[in-house]
Amino acid sequence: MAVPITQALTVAKYAISNTLKGKKRYPLVMMLEPLFQCNLACSGCGKIQYPREILSRRMPKEKAWAALEECGAPVVSIAGGEPLLHPEMPQMIEGFIERGKFVYMCTNAQVLLGKIDLYKPSKYLSLSIHLDGTREMHDKSVNKEGAYDIAVKGIKEAVKRGFRVTTNTTIFNDADPDEVRRFFDEAMSLGVEGMMISPGFPYNKAPSQNIFLERNKTVELFKKILSNPKKEWVFNHSPGFLAFLKGEQEYECTPWGNPTYSIFGWQKPCYLINDGYCETFAELMDCIDSYGLGHNGTRPECKDCMLHSGYEASAVRDIFGTFGGLARAAKHMRNFRKRS
Repeated sequence: MAVPITQALTVAKYAISNTLKGKKRYPLVMMLEPLFQCNLACSGCGKIQYPREILSRRMPKEKAWAALEECGAPVVSIAGGEPLLHPEMPQMIEGFIERGKFVYMCTNAQVLLGKIDLYKPSKYLSLSIHLDGTREMHDKSVNKEGAYDIAVKGIKEAVKRGFRVTTNTTIFNDADPDEVRRFFDEAMSLGVEGMMISPGFPYNKAPSQNIFLERNKTVELFKKILSNPKKEWVFNHSPGFLAFLKGEQEYECTPWGNPTYSIFGWQKPCYLINDGYCETFAELMDCIDSYGLGHNGTRPECKDCMLHSGYEASAVRDIFGTFGGLARAAKHMRNFRKRS
């Protein structure tokens, strides 16, 4: 899809190597939360509800580098909080790049224009801009009028300077399929490399609790959103994950595919559910299977979850770790591009 060939080959080599070694669990993307302070209060976010003394904490860049080396993932996704508020973020990213890691910095872009001079374009760095749809959809989602226009200005400037740019969109139960499709047109017209989409996860700390999708409604909605896709639309997802969202492919969750490291340590059991923290990555891997995760598991929080943090890794594992995986991916790609 939208991933550059260098990155695709790096991830493929890594996944195949681990499969051949017989490793049952290996991370694909490390989710890094070096701070929890944010400059927006999004309706569906359950990540930033902490007291002031916690929101003021910042992870030292050395701890971030050590965590990535500990888990060995080829990709790091920096979230939070708002990464651009971290004073060591430019140096932290440079350290990841020096180690040959691919970096997605997830930002709402509200201060991007004022910070962009601190960063250098690289094939290893992608600015993942949070846009939850068209102007009306996004401003409503983030509870700030004008947020969409600020983010779009940041995208245009980043693209102009040669940065890799993707959009990151969360879909909620009030989304209109036609409006989402118009947003895809808008996003691609800005010159972004690709788009990431996912249904929202029902965080119990999120300010709004009536916006999340049930699993069957997710499939119903994404079938409408992704039907007859335009050739201009490019998604930063595997074909299998897009088929999964449309109910055409079934996967079990792969919670260890995207382990999370924050200012508190390794979050257990996954990026979305917080049952405490482990001191080491090995400890997290040893205990993760005991949590009964996935929609066929025992955790009620997992029943309706279809997020890429759990299921994109499953699609990638299917491609590189099973017989017929590449053929299934090719079939999903052909089916996705078919027009009825």
